[in-house]
Amino acid sequence: MFSIRKRFQKWFESRLPLTDTLQLTQRNVYILPTPVGWMMVLTLLVLLVASINYQLNLGYLLTFLIGGSVLVGMHVAHNNLRGMHLSLARNSAANKAQFASDNASFEVILSSTNQSVRYGIGLRLADLEDSVNWTWVDVPAQGSTTLEVTGKPMTRGLHPVPTLLTETRFPLGTFRVWTVWRPAAKIWVYPAPEMQAPALPMGEPSSGEVKLSPVQASGEFDGVRSYRRGDPLKQVVWKKAAKVWGDAGEHESDATSQLISRDVQHTQAQVLYLDYFRTGCANAEAALSRMCAWVIQADQLGLTYGLRLPRLEIAPSQGETHKHQCLQALAAH
Repeated sequence: MFSIRKRFQKWFESRLPLTDTLQLTQRNVYILPTPVGWMMVLTLLVLLVASINYQLNLGYLLTFLIGGSVLVGMHVAHNNLRGMHLSLARNSAANKAQFASDNASFEVILSSTNQSVRYGIGLRLADLEDSVNWTWVDVPAQGSTTLEVTGKPMTRGLHPVPTLLTETRFPLGTFRVWTVWRPAAKIWVYPAPEMQAPALPMGEPSSGEVKLSPVQASGEFDGVRSYRRGDPLKQVVWKKAAKVWGDAGEHESDATSQLISRDVQHTQAQVLYLDYFRTGCANAEAALSRMCAWVIQADQLGLTYGLRLPRLEIAPSQGETHKHQCLQALAAH
């Protein structure tokens, strides 16, 4: 029974169009009674039969009053979802870092042009059956709200955004109104970074340059010079500066003159490459996990770094775009 349901779900989802925005209309919004609704129908039938059998006018009144309320609730529930607009947040799938060790998450924007508030709108991944995985929100009148959907961890690589299920049971809970949405966007899942990764590897001399001091375990370069007014604070070697200030005591002017700053021109002769064959890991997944941690560490230190994989080399650079390029290369390896 379970496999038949899964097969039907896959067949149904394959017939849905791929789109990053979805306008809910009567063509893609479905409605069926909930278990509570079916119990309500059974109760109304019992009340109706009893009223007919005993000729109870108040029984007729109660039966049709409850039945009318259920019918009105059906239309209210359907209108609570119909007319909404769903879209993926621009930075949710493409630019947000997702790692194989974490639960995949992305943001969805729910918009409404209705003049009334839409209550009790739920969103979850279609392949998750647990009711705990629902995220519930109220959409304001003629406004929008953003909610984060969290799913189970994925393997590294490029994956389509999972199929989403939007549902409401407002106001009575007797009818379930839902829609199924297949986003067209892709999501990169990077290798899980190693928790206790070793220090960054040593830098390599640039072509045509004399080999200088290597990158140290802390990510700092040995190429330093005296501090000059106007040098960025991030270039100051604070470990050595703290010792200088401690020795100087009250002579702050002397301590300032002894500050040491990284020599950028000197260190430009160093090229930091994160090499697959220098990870020291026999397992491929462990090597990619260590390189992922190195990329994050080099980016946080503001270093210029490149990447070397068995069949791919990325030139040294820095910045958010370069970081994602390196992480995507690791995910696709």
